[in-house]
Amino acid sequence: MFNGKNILVTGGTGSFGKKFIEVITEKYTPNKVIVYSRDELKQYEMQPKFNKPCMRYFIGDIRDAQRLSMAMKGVDYVVHAAALKHVPVCEYNPFEAVRTNIVGGQNVAMAAIENGVQKVITLSTDKAVAPVNLYGATKLAMEKVLVAANAYVGAKKTSFSLVRYGNVVGSRGSVIPFFKKLVSQGEKVLPLTDDRMTRFWITLEQSVQTVIRAFEESVGGEVFIPKIPSMKMVDLAKAFGDDISYKVVGIRPGEKLHETLISEDESRMVRDIGDLYVILPSFSFETDRLKKYENYPSVQENFFYRSDINDVWLNKQQLMEMI
Repeated sequence: MFNGKNILVTGGTGSFGKKFIEVITEKYTPNKVIVYSRDELKQYEMQPKFNKPCMRYFIGDIRDAQRLSMAMKGVDYVVHAAALKHVPVCEYNPFEAVRTNIVGGQNVAMAAIENGVQKVITLSTDKAVAPVNLYGATKLAMEKVLVAANAYVGAKKTSFSLVRYGNVVGSRGSVIPFFKKLVSQGEKVLPLTDDRMTRFWITLEQSVQTVIRAFEESVGGEVFIPKIPSMKMVDLAKAFGDDISYKVVGIRPGEKLHETLISEDESRMVRDIGDLYVILPSFSFETDRLKKYENYPSVQENFFYRSDINDVWLNKQQLMEMI
C-alpha cells in the first residue's frame, strides 16, 4: 500500500522512526519518505544511512502548525511518532509536555485535514491508560484529540487512528541501554525501582509491523493494541549475567508497578481481531466504515489487559536473546 506514496514521519530521527523508514524503504517503493524533526544533528547523522532518492529531510517542530502544514503538502500517509516521552522530564517541564504532546497532536490533525492526507497513524503508550504521571496524561489527551479529529474531516477522506503499546526493547533512553552501559562500566549490581515490577515488552520490528497493520486495517477512530508478552524487571536484570544482582532503589515519581494497555472501562468497546485488540470510539463520526468490526468477537465486559496478569511471559533465555 506504500508503493508510489508520499509518507511523512514526525519524530523520524527517533528509534521508531528510523526502524519504520528502514522497513518501508526496503520492502516498498514509496515516492517520498519525509523525515520531520527538529534536531539537525540527528538528521545529519541519519542521512548517510538513509540516502535513497525517495528520502527528504525537513527541519520542523510539531508545535509549528504552519511549518507542519507546509511539510504535509502532497503527503498520503503520516506516522505521528514525535513526542516528549521521558516521565521525569515531563514532570519537571509540564508546559513543554502539553505543548508538544497535546497541542502538537492537534497541529498534526489540522495539517493532515488541510492537506487531504489519506491516513494518520499516531503512536501512543500504555501510560495513557489510567495515567498517574503527566506524560501519560498528555498522551491520553492526545489520543482523545486524534480520535475526535475524525469528526472534523468533513467531505475529505482523511482518517485518524492510533497504536498503543508498551516498552520498546532497546529504544533510546529505555532500560536495556541503561543496564548495558552500567554493566560495560563494570557494575555488578543493577538498580531496580521495585522487585515486583512488570512491563509489557515489544521489539522495534514488532512495533513497526503493528503500525503497518494499522494502516492496512484502519478506517478512522480505532486504537490498535498488539498482543505482546510481559516481563518481570527482576528477570531482565538477571538476564545480564549470572554474576549480576540487583538492588531496590524505590519507585520513581509517576511510576507504576504494572502497566495497563486496556482498562476495564474500555472493555465494552474492544474487539478481538486475532493478533490485535481494537478499541472502537465511544461516539460515531457519521460513517458506516466502523461496521467492518461488527463480525469480530467482543471481549468480556470486565476484561482488562495488564502486564502482571498477561497470558504470555518472556523467560530469561528470551530476554538474553533480546539483550
